[in-house]
Amino acid sequence: MKLVFWTLQVFLLREMSPTQQEVLPGSCTFDRSTCGYTSQAPHDNWNINQQGHLITVESLGGRQKAVLVSPVLDQHHWTCVRMVYQILGQGSLQFHLRPQGAHFDSTLWSSNQSSDSWLIASVDLPNNTVHYQIVLEGQAGSASSDSVSIFEVHIVPGYCLECDFEEHHLCGYSNTWNPNINWYVGGTLSPDPQTNLFEDVTQSQRTGHYMYADSLYAKHFQEVAKLASPMTTAPMSGCLTFLHHRDQEDGNMFTLFTRDQLGHYEEVWRPDVYVTPGWTLVNVDIKAPQPLQLVFEVAFNTASGGYVSIDDITFSPDFCYTDTEEPVDPSIADCDFEQGMCSYYQEKAGRQAWSQVSVSANAYRGGDHTTGTGGMLLANTRFSSMPGYVGRLHGPFLPGRHKYCLSFYYLLHGFRKADNALALYIYDEDNVAQDKVWSLAETSKDVWMQVEITYMKPMVTKMVFVSICSNFWECGLLAIDDITVRLGDCRIAKGSLPGQCTFESGLCGFIQDTTHDQADWLRLRGHTPTSYTGPRGDHTTGVGYFMYIEASHMRHGNKARLLTSDLRGSSAPHCLVFYYHMFGSGTGTLRVLLRQEDTERDTPLWRRHGEQSVSWMKAMVDYTCHLRHQIVFEAIRGPSLRSDIAIDDVRFQSGPCEDSDDITSSSGSSEDFNEV
Repeated sequence: MKLVFWTLQVFLLREMSPTQQEVLPGSCTFDRSTCGYTSQAPHDNWNINQQGHLITVESLGGRQKAVLVSPVLDQHHWTCVRMVYQILGQGSLQFHLRPQGAHFDSTLWSSNQSSDSWLIASVDLPNNTVHYQIVLEGQAGSASSDSVSIFEVHIVPGYCLECDFEEHHLCGYSNTWNPNINWYVGGTLSPDPQTNLFEDVTQSQRTGHYMYADSLYAKHFQEVAKLASPMTTAPMSGCLTFLHHRDQEDGNMFTLFTRDQLGHYEEVWRPDVYVTPGWTLVNVDIKAPQPLQLVFEVAFNTASGGYVSIDDITFSPDFCYTDTEEPVDPSIADCDFEQGMCSYYQEKAGRQAWSQVSVSANAYRGGDHTTGTGGMLLANTRFSSMPGYVGRLHGPFLPGRHKYCLSFYYLLHGFRKADNALALYIYDEDNVAQDKVWSLAETSKDVWMQVEITYMKPMVTKMVFVSICSNFWECGLLAIDDITVRLGDCRIAKGSLPGQCTFESGLCGFIQDTTHDQADWLRLRGHTPTSYTGPRGDHTTGVGYFMYIEASHMRHGNKARLLTSDLRGSSAPHCLVFYYHMFGSGTGTLRVLLRQEDTERDTPLWRRHGEQSVSWMKAMVDYTCHLRHQIVFEAIRGPSLRSDIAIDDVRFQSGPCEDSDDITSSSGSSEDFNEV
């Protein structure tokens, strides 16, 4: 086994300064003991190295997965987990959080980065009210030299952005290497004779440490040194505080940026004056709805450009300044049109083109996107004698200087020409259009299509949906539904919730039943091959993936069964939510079954038989199970080829299902089939 661990770097990771932070339960150095961490069956074991000091999963000729579970932890305040790890060759390592009573683990961090040295992962664990466990899942590659190792798990109170640089791991802060200038650890028994750097302020003595960048070896104009924090793993906003000391001879530029996962920089602070005597305290308000990292950047003009040093980075959830705007809640612009038009309105002048409508389940016209039988907003209902129309739908005002991610769904039916069918504008407070951010370019019909738009304006703005029909006979029906707005960039994935699967990236752990059925569920994108059955597109985006049975590959009465991975039992109720599509004159049966540990017979939870609708329909199923179990989706082929059945957007959520007349639900009783 090739491991690079007897290095000075590794030993230094465990040498702590006199101001060592409080170490919380769940921390472990794996030095001859696992500190209560256990390997979870039926997966492979994590093994302590013979010399101690680390725990490893190695390849045994195939891709081996091992799951390491911490003791139950009871820490309700914000904590930071720093994990020292190494992946040799091919492999991966994932960090999950397992709240007590939950069926699924939340994935907070993952990596497949191979390295010949030890790396540091930093994971923020926000405030919580329940006990939890840390779950570390390692998977080595197939080569004999592949391995995944963990050297230390270090849990401390506070935020992962915070650092006093007294510990040798530097809290996960990293320097971007430059041949001439870099950030270094400062603080020795005597001042640096070349830089005259001041003593550390954390301990008010010369044995403390700080970070500094020096211009001594700068060779080019505006050479840059960058020091980056770990990437945050949880939304946070509040006051960032740090100390800096700056010497200015011939010029340097010191700036603090934030950098998101797309690599976009935003300047958040720079000093007001060039030189201040001694250490200077800085307060900066930070708003981070999405993952970001801090980047301290110094640019030197010449080799005599002085130095910059920083120390004692802290974070508080309270803003530094009272005039800082509180975090914006963009959900005021959300609407699924189930109970009306929410905060949206039409212009009073002229004829109003938008109407809130609902369509019952049928085999001819699609229903709404939310449930299949709920409300949506429709332009041009064909119930008026208007020769044409211009319909403007105004949304609520949202504050400026924020980046918003807007998502909505639209559907076209019967359009001969889609030009000007739908466009989205951004208006200011004076009702003046500032920007046209999107217009309809596709003509996909009878499929709910998702649109995602990122925009940011300096002023207060609102969204305005505009639909134009110049000739009644050229226009069909246009519908919009499920408008949502969140802070951040749409290109940065929001992250799937635990127990949620859209099938966009695979099967999410679902497996085919190889013993109790005669066919498999298939993963497909687009329209199913047989006409007059199956969906035209998926429910998630309209152009994504879903799971379905292909009736032409099966005989009448054949079954296809798709199983979830093993789920943990819980005394609390849970709600299974999914969308199903059953369209076709020969449609058979779709059942949801509960398969409990150590039982031979599956318990029916929900059932539908025959053609239901041309739309995706929402189902919600309440159930409770104390034992380990699986959920089974069983599709039975009907009497003809027009018997395709599909499912999409499966998710599990805690608590009983919401009560809605528009949703096909089941109480969870084996007798309650609620067959249509």
